[in-house]
Amino acid sequence: MNRREFSAGAACLLATASLGLPSLAWAQKPPADGTDYKVLDERVPVEAPGGKVEVIEFFWYSCPHCNAFEPQLEAWAKKLPADVVLKRVPVAFRDDFVPQQRLFYTLEAMGKVDELHRKVFQAIHVDKQPLNTEGTIVAWAEKNGLDKAKFQEIYNSFSVQTKSRRAAQLQDAFKVEGVPALGIAGRYYTDGSMAGNMPRALQVTDYLIAESRKAR
Repeated sequence: MNRREFSAGAACLLATASLGLPSLAWAQKPPADGTDYKVLDERVPVEAPGGKVEVIEFFWYSCPHCNAFEPQLEAWAKKLPADVVLKRVPVAFRDDFVPQQRLFYTLEAMGKVDELHRKVFQAIHVDKQPLNTEGTIVAWAEKNGLDKAKFQEIYNSFSVQTKSRRAAQLQDAFKVEGVPALGIAGRYYTDGSMAGNMPRALQVTDYLIAESRKAR
C-alpha cells in the first residue's frame, strides 16, 4: 500500500499479517534481500555510539498492529546484547499524525516513556480515547500525573518540533510504507509485510544485526 493513500483506518494495514507465528520454512533458508528485507540505496546516519548497532522501530500510537506488537518488541528488547540500541520513532504519514509524534517526544523529554508508553496504547485501543489533538493529549497527560503546564511547554517546544521533523526525515530515508516496521544499522529495512509477520521480522532483524557486526 502506498502510504500517500493511507486513510485514518488503514495506515497500518501492511501489518495485517504481522501477528502470525513464524513459518516452519523459516529455518530452511536465510533471509533474502528484496524478499524478507531490503538494503537501502543510501545509508542513513545513526545516533548510536560507535561499535553499537542501532535498531529503529517505526510506529504510530493509533495503529492496532503497533499496539499488538509492543509486548513482542519489549520481550525481544529485554534480550538484546549490549552492542544493540533500540530506538523508537513515531511516524507521520499525514499532518494529523504529528500530535502523537509530539506526545512521544514530550514523554521522552520528561523521562516518562518507560512508565507511560504502553499506557498511551491502552488509552487509545482499550479506553477508546482518540489522543489525536493537543487538547486531548494534554488532558490525558494531566490525568496520568504529569504537570500540565510543564507538559504543554515541552510539547510545543522547539526541541520537540525538531525531533518530530527528524522523525519524518527518518521514515522517508528508510522508505517506510507501513507500521510497525524496523530499520537496522542505517542500512536495512524490514516489516511484517516483507518478512511475513512481525515475529519473523524480528528474526530478520537478528540476522541483520549479525550481518552489521561483520561489516564493522
